[in-house]
Amino acid sequence: MSANAYEAMPTPIGRTGLVCGPLLFLAILNYPGWPGMPVEAQRMLAVTALMALWWVTQAVPIAVTSLLPLALFPLLGIESASVVPAAYMNQSIVLAMGGFMIALGIERWGLHRRIAFHIVQFLGTGPRRIVLGFMCATAFLSMWISNTATTLLMLPIALAILTSLEEVLADVGDHDRGVDLSRLSLALMLGIAYSASMGGATTLVGTPTNITFSGIWSKTFPEAPEITAGQWMIAFVPLGVVFLGCTWLLLTWRLPALPQLQELGREFFRQRIRDLGRPSLGEKLMLTIFVLTAVLWVTRGKFQLQDQVLFEGWAAALERGLQSLGVAGRIRAADIHDSTVAMVMVALMFCLPSGRDEHGKLQFLMNWQTASRLPWGLLLLFGGGFAIASGFKSTGLSEFFGSQIDESAKDWHSVVLVACLCLSLTFLTEFTSNMATTQIFLPILGAAAIRLNMDPRLLMLPATVSASCAFMLPIATPPNAIVFGSGRIRILDMVRYGFALNLIGVALITAITFLWLMPVLGIDSEAVPDWVNSAVNASPQ
Repeated sequence: MSANAYEAMPTPIGRTGLVCGPLLFLAILNYPGWPGMPVEAQRMLAVTALMALWWVTQAVPIAVTSLLPLALFPLLGIESASVVPAAYMNQSIVLAMGGFMIALGIERWGLHRRIAFHIVQFLGTGPRRIVLGFMCATAFLSMWISNTATTLLMLPIALAILTSLEEVLADVGDHDRGVDLSRLSLALMLGIAYSASMGGATTLVGTPTNITFSGIWSKTFPEAPEITAGQWMIAFVPLGVVFLGCTWLLLTWRLPALPQLQELGREFFRQRIRDLGRPSLGEKLMLTIFVLTAVLWVTRGKFQLQDQVLFEGWAAALERGLQSLGVAGRIRAADIHDSTVAMVMVALMFCLPSGRDEHGKLQFLMNWQTASRLPWGLLLLFGGGFAIASGFKSTGLSEFFGSQIDESAKDWHSVVLVACLCLSLTFLTEFTSNMATTQIFLPILGAAAIRLNMDPRLLMLPATVSASCAFMLPIATPPNAIVFGSGRIRILDMVRYGFALNLIGVALITAITFLWLMPVLGIDSEAVPDWVNSAVNASPQ
């Protein structure tokens, strides 16, 4: 968000939220009380309602709303001033910070453009292949850099192709192809927006909601097995691939052929790659850092199917190797996190020389001028969400809401429960921030799973991914808004395709959860893990 955005006055909706937020806060705070809800939980609910309303209406900058727990939690006796700040700098936020810095390095050296051009050229130049190429390139890039930045990168490239094709058709006088070109334009614009959201959901650092899950998971269930970046990819990349394929088929169904695109597309990408020139030393080093980081993330933790461990991970191997050298106990695999890998790579980026600039001065792969462009507001938003999760647990509010869900859904089959949950989260995030939605709902779902004698992952993981699958409205996600701003999409078309994809997403996420996610993560629907019982004993009664 730009500086001007922070200085701008609130919109009419924002001004309404600015007034209604404190009124709602006071109303909940002074309500006589709900049966079974502790007084501290009622105070926590009042703070959450205030923050949610200000987040949705953007009455004040989102980052400022995220700082409210630092002031209100101690004043209301929810948590002490020595405890709350810890939510704003934990291993999940450090992981996000490292991921953002690596993404900034990729953008600094233009590596993302080269990757995108090569992917699209490789997949071909027919209309359907062009759409597939852009979708694959967008999804791949959004796995590592923000879906907003990815969309902003791919949109000008797509618009350049469409503009060139319009000029070719005008030169040859083929005006009858205008309708066909508009169909290609629609498929291309929507494909970029949708694949940006899909790609981000497949990696732990790909979208803020996944980082939110990681932080809430480790805080709510500290004794639970960690879900590493590698496990996340193994669990959700298949979902992304299938979902991307379904989206491509839907968008390109009966897409007419454009013979002029064949030659134009091939030459267009060849010329763009030639314009980039030979890869610089900085690009080569950044590609090495990028690949090495991904490999270390994927291979750090163990990979198992049910109780069978297929791969133990390099962290455990490192611990055993050091033990054999007589340094046992100094380094433990449990002390190493994906954030550790990210920070090692960030430090390395600041140390690697990447040639000289135009003035002959030595430059390094990363400098602080680039690194200072970190989205600090988003990092504060993470912290505000983790503070809410901590308050939900410490005050017993999540337990209260969990009991309410237990009463209404205790007789539901787990498949029906997960499907309804995915449906609710998918359509809810069409109108609300997916970050705010996950920050509020994940602690509740964790407590509900305990009450339902279920593995919390069975509810929390599908809910997290569903929050990234809002495709109907321009306001649902930044990629949707960006492509809608191109002026080449009618909102009716986005609603029509998006509604179908929302339903497809619910079906796919539900199916993947039971057919793939459960065996990969060792989730047993018939047995409750021991660490769930530990969480029950640690929860306020």
